[in-house]
Amino acid sequence: MTALSGAHTIGQARCATFRDRIYNDTNVDAKFAALRKQTCPQTGGDATLAPIDVSTPTWFDTTYFENLANKQGLFHSDQELYNGGSQDVMVRVYMRNPDIFAADFAKAMGKMGSLMPSA
Repeated sequence: MTALSGAHTIGQARCATFRDRIYNDTNVDAKFAALRKQTCPQTGGDATLAPIDVSTPTWFDTTYFENLANKQGLFHSDQELYNGGSQDVMVRVYMRNPDIFAADFAKAMGKMGSLMPSA
């Protein structure tokens, strides 16, 4: 799951999907939250977009994992991957070893692609 979450290295998200994180979570970098608050007010602006990966939003790379280590995950669920739990180690491995991340991501995508939908 940690490898698959690395897909969040590209793309954008609507303000409504991350508002609670930037206004209420305690494990968020203050400067990062302030940056996102500039375009995502506490009320309204639900459709306003922000890059999921603040550093390299259009590159498929491991910067997403560095963002997590710096408490700059846009989604609460992403930041939980690096929050003093069992996946902290994998986040550090992926941020330092792009080849390992790429191999694990490809393997995980292959597994996910072979899943059959349930009835």
